[in-house]
This record gives sequence, C-alpha cells and structure tokens, in this order.
Amino acid sequence: MLPTVVAFFLLGFQTASPLSLQLTRQVESAEGSGRYHRVSVQQNWEPKKTALILCDVWDSHHCRRAVLRVNELIPRMEETVKSMRDRGVTVIHAPSDCMKSYEGHPARQRAQKIAKADRLPEGIREWCYRIPEEEKGKYPIDQSNGGEDDTPEEHAAWVQELVRMGRNPKAPWLKQHEGLTIQSESDFISDKGEEIWSILEAKGIENVILAGVHTNMCVLGRPFGLRRMVQTGKRTALIADLTDTMYDPNCEPYVSHFTGTDLIIDHIERYVCSTFTSDQILGGKPFRFQADTRPTVAILMGEDEYSTEKTLPPWSIQQLGKEYRLRWIFGSCTEPAVVPGIEAIRDADALLVSVRRRPLVAESLAVVREFEKSGKPMIGIRTASHAFSLRKGETAPGVASWPEFDAEVWGGSYTNHYANDLATTVSLASDISHPILKSWESQPSKSYVSKGSLYQVSPLKSGAKPLLIGRIPNGNQEPVAWTFQRANGGRSFYTSLGHVSDFEQPAFAQLLKNAIDWSLRKD
Repeated sequence: MLPTVVAFFLLGFQTASPLSLQLTRQVESAEGSGRYHRVSVQQNWEPKKTALILCDVWDSHHCRRAVLRVNELIPRMEETVKSMRDRGVTVIHAPSDCMKSYEGHPARQRAQKIAKADRLPEGIREWCYRIPEEEKGKYPIDQSNGGEDDTPEEHAAWVQELVRMGRNPKAPWLKQHEGLTIQSESDFISDKGEEIWSILEAKGIENVILAGVHTNMCVLGRPFGLRRMVQTGKRTALIADLTDTMYDPNCEPYVSHFTGTDLIIDHIERYVCSTFTSDQILGGKPFRFQADTRPTVAILMGEDEYSTEKTLPPWSIQQLGKEYRLRWIFGSCTEPAVVPGIEAIRDADALLVSVRRRPLVAESLAVVREFEKSGKPMIGIRTASHAFSLRKGETAPGVASWPEFDAEVWGGSYTNHYANDLATTVSLASDISHPILKSWESQPSKSYVSKGSLYQVSPLKSGAKPLLIGRIPNGNQEPVAWTFQRANGGRSFYTSLGHVSDFEQPAFAQLLKNAIDWSLRKD
C-alpha cells in the first residue's frame, strides 16, 4: 500500500508544480525613440489557472508549404501539449470551422455543457483585427495576397490533389491534425469565442497560452486569439517556436518566410503580449524548422550622433532579411552603460557594432569580450572605432571600458576626425579586388561623396587590408574601409562610413551586406 501512496503523492506534486516561464516582451527605451529592448522576466504560472489554446492546427490547408511546415511542427507541439496537460494545464483544441467532425466527442460535449459565463467581454464573438497599442507601430509584413508562399506550379498541383481527395481547395480543413492527441477525459474542443471564454471563466483561468497557426492571422485575430485575450485582461503569452505565418517572400518587405515570422513575433512582443519558447517546457533548445538555416546576425546599437538605430534596422531587413536571422540590440536612452538584452549576442554567428563612447556595465562588456574571444566575425561602422571608451574622465564604479577595442578588433588607430564641412570622396584603394567590393566594381564612377567627416585612423595595424580610401579637398586621405584578421584568427571588417547619407547610397548598402557575407565566409 505504501508504494501506491508514495506514487500518488509524487504524481500530485508533479502536477502542482508551477510553470516557470521566462516571458519576453520588447519595451521601448524612451517614447518615440524606436529603441526596443527585448526584456525577459521570470514568472511562475499556476497550471490549474492556465489554459493552452491550440489555434487552427488543421489537418490540411490551401497552401501546400503551410501543410508541410505544420507537419514538421506537430511532434514538438504534441510533446509540449502532453507535458503541460500532465502538469494540470487546461488544453483547448480550437480547429475553426471543424466542429461537425467532433459531434459527440467527449471533449466537444464537455465544452458545450459549460454554462454560459455571466460576463461576456465586448467583441468575444468577433475577430479582432487590431488593438490600440498596435497603433504605435507599423505592421511589419504585407499579407494582402493571403500569404501563400507556394510556387505557381506547386499550388496548381496541390489544388489538383485536394480535388482528388474530395476537399475544397480554398478551405480543405476538416478537423485538427491527427498528430495532436485530444484527451477525452479532460480536454475541450471549441472554435467559438463565447464558448471558450465561458470555459476560462468556469475553470478560474487567469493565464492563456496560444500555439498554432497562423501567427499573423488566426492566432492574433480569432475571437479567442492573442489580441482578444489581452483585451479581456487575461495574462497572455504566445509559444513563439510553435507557430508559423502566412507570408509570401514576394511581398513586402521581401524577406525570407522565416524572417517574416520573426518580424510578426517582434510586433507581438512590442504591442500585444509576451512570448516564450517550448524549451522552457521540455528542456533542450527551441524548435526550429529544418529549412531555417539562416545564420544569426546581432546588431548592437548605442550612439547618438548618426541615428543608426533608425538606419540599421531597415537596412538589415532590406539587405539581410532574405538570408539572415536578425537580432537588434539597443543601448538604453537614459543609462549609457546599460544595454538590456545584450545576452542575445551569445547566440549570434556575427556581430555588427555601432556604438559610440559607451563603457558598459562590466557584465555586459564581458559578453562582447566573450564574443570576440570566440573568433566569430565582427563588423563595425563609424563610431565603433571608439565604442567602449571615454574620451576623458573615469568610468563609474561597476562600469568597464575597452580602450584597446579599436586596435584589437578592427586593427585601427582612431584619434579624431577632420572638419565636418570637408566632403569626403570615397573610392577604391589602389588596384585591389575583393568580394566585399563587388558593389563598387560595378559602379561606373567607382566613387561617391559622403557627407560624413573623414576619420583619422592611420596607421592601420599589420594584417589590415584597406579596401576604400576617403579623400578631402585639402589633400588628406585615410582608409575608410578595411578587413582585419584578429589575433585569435577571427575575421573583422570596419568602415568609418555610416553617416545617415551613406545609407542612401546603394553602393554603401551593398558594401555592408557584402562584408557580412565575407565575414561568415559566404564568399
């Protein structure tokens, strides 16, 4: 008898253990600054007061590639659902427009038997297309064509296959994906906002988690979706790695499908609700689609001279969004030594730096030093030559500087700059050919005039290879772009260009992209 009692106690203890979640939001450093910090907060959610809604994880779809991605998601989603259910979370299956397939199913009947809640939030029966907080930002992708990313040939073949199967090619879903278990003894099935709200109220649910598809449409907009749950006052979160978007890379902003998903998740974290990833439930690493092989480029921004917090994000979307995963990291507007979320650098494959005279909290600067020590590629623009040291004075207690950063990472010797009113003509260094210079070599003039002052960076360290030279009217000239192999063998590229006007030059925009490619040996 004793073993049974012990086993029951242990099971009860496991079921009652809280969900310990690292919830991520993006918070603007100062209103209107455009600098969003990805901030994570540890919270414990009581399982009995938490519901997981699985949104529109259908058995089919009119987009063939969407079907393939869901098929790939399912094993991880099933494992996550089982773990959360075993811990006492209420699981609600919400495959919209499929209730006919579940007539008589115990989980469907359980939902139908729940008494209608005394209080029904406004709009709980309707789609929610936007909440007021979203008015602060621009919606990041164009999904006006429905978001299908099949090729025309793939789509035509898929339509024929659906017709052969006797399904409506425009809405072929009949039920939830068979790979997700519906537990007859405890789960609920519903696609109605009013019904799902009544379930939440009857069970005393305070926390709502969503997973499923598609993030930019149903997951956000359904009557039981993220927006509406936030409006009702529920603590709401998205499992960010158990979702997918309907986004066609042939539409703005013309990035890869996976970058499109990232941009939607950024939008959600900024304006809608928190996110977390399934590894917090299961351990290991977050789920990632097999076709998502993008290297990660972290872009560290913290300067107040050249507005790179406004130029670098759109540049990176346009130039890198097709091939790279982007992580923007902004310095605080009010505390120069603080960079919230700088830990994201650790997961990056390359680091682009645009920082000016910001010694950092010692632990934060240690993250940058750790990255450099790893030998991974580093790219610097403009004020990155004097990123982490003051011109004069002492650093505050607990704050660390790196005066040798320029010499050790870029191979430069920045001392000052020439007068701001002296225009800089940028052209190729003497007879040189390099993958980074592809954009310059295709230019008829092989030069352009930059409005940024010319930096005094000579002499360069041994091993630095000048690619571009800047000349001013008084005859002085300096290298303005070069490569450098660091002492640990890591590749570096630095350019003293990066004035706002430089980003308007196609040759510069492509140069910086080429430098990323070269640094990651994509050349």
